[in-house]
Amino acid sequence: MKQILNFINGTFKPSERTFPDRSPVTGEIIGQVHEASREQVDAAVRAAQAALKGPWGKMTVAERVERLYAVAAGIEKRFDEFLAAECEDTGKPVSLARHVDIPRGAANFRIFADVIKNVPTEFFEMATPDGRGAINYSYRTPVGVVGVICPWNLPLLLMTWKVGPALACGNTVVVKPSEETPQTAALLGEVMNEAGIPPGVYNVVHGFGPNSAGEFITTHPGINAITFTGETRTGEIIMKAAAQGARPVSLEMGGKNAAIIFADCDFDAAIEGTMRSVFANCGQVCLGTERVYVERPIFDRFVEALKRGAEGLKLGRPEDPATNMGPLISQEHREKVLSYYRLAVEEGATVVTGGGIPEMPPELAGGAWIQPTIWTGLPDTARVVREEIFGPCCHIAPFDSEEEVIARANDSDYGLAAAVWTTNLSRAHRVAQKLEVGLCWINSWFLRDLRTPFGGAKRSGIGREGGVHSLEFYTELKNICIKL
Repeated sequence: MKQILNFINGTFKPSERTFPDRSPVTGEIIGQVHEASREQVDAAVRAAQAALKGPWGKMTVAERVERLYAVAAGIEKRFDEFLAAECEDTGKPVSLARHVDIPRGAANFRIFADVIKNVPTEFFEMATPDGRGAINYSYRTPVGVVGVICPWNLPLLLMTWKVGPALACGNTVVVKPSEETPQTAALLGEVMNEAGIPPGVYNVVHGFGPNSAGEFITTHPGINAITFTGETRTGEIIMKAAAQGARPVSLEMGGKNAAIIFADCDFDAAIEGTMRSVFANCGQVCLGTERVYVERPIFDRFVEALKRGAEGLKLGRPEDPATNMGPLISQEHREKVLSYYRLAVEEGATVVTGGGIPEMPPELAGGAWIQPTIWTGLPDTARVVREEIFGPCCHIAPFDSEEEVIARANDSDYGLAAAVWTTNLSRAHRVAQKLEVGLCWINSWFLRDLRTPFGGAKRSGIGREGGVHSLEFYTELKNICIKL
């Protein structure tokens, strides 16, 4: 049986307690994960603190950059191993992970290495009463030991999205991957050693939230900052823990994202994009679309086309080239999503397609499979329309005017992302600027330039990461004033 160990101070460490790593494809146990004790989390934090004062803390920016390039190259060298681990833990199609998750995992180290070596500093001249003057310049220092709490939907991509800039800025990290997807974070420890990253810079501790590694990290006084991606309730708990010691947080949390399809859209492109935004990764994407608003003249046509697309999805093993939708992450999560499928019917929804569990071959029957599902007919006040489900489903509603749909899209506790489909350029700009979200796509979805700011509004998060915006969280900005 595969043993997935903690990675502390450059060495893999077993624990007394373990828990199973279960395949979402078959339900079978594929490994045993070693749950870090409080003492092991403390050892990881102390190792990270020591590394800040050791060789890592003494490296120049150029030296750090070279190490991060080596990490990116190491991921690419072991591409197939990362791909296998990612798909084994998540069940997502190989075709998706091969083109998104693993390449982005490597790119996150390169892009932030490039950012840190090219970032400018501020410089100001000022007058003084004696006429000699003074100069001021800004100087960035690492924030310290960063606690990195990761989700299970895009394990490698979203973990390296945090670890990449943290290390580029000279910090050290203690990472807690999701208990559902522990493998790629552990495998990255091997790459860190191969790339010459000093011991203690990158640490991984496995476990859960309350009374486990998650809580031990967020409450540890040696953690200087916390970055988290996950559901809003967990983010609120982390924010309360971070208040002790007034530690900064970067929180990317839940979403109930809207897509707005105007009648003048490129219809085929809007269908293709909405298919992806609703059903990609079995709907387990924080930026995914669960609310779809379609202008009334094309409403019926759009519903029928999306229905055909959903019913044409092929569920199956990740390695099957024909597979374009995998299972949900776990049986527990499937029950949550199914509870919303039942609730939609109770609330009076018309089930356009799906709504249950698909029939799968006997060898896959134990997996967390679920049908892609579309509803219509619910008011915007329905729980299914207001609460994040995180599954392959959406509600489609008609609208009649630009002002109406903007108000309806903004009528949400969340504000992570939106997608607008229209060929009217003026309207596209106008609507995007009025939507209360951190990211708005026009005639596309999931198109990301890693130099741009990323984060949510309202209950979808606090802070912005990406490009130079990440530096605001991962560094302390110091002003130095010199009297001439």
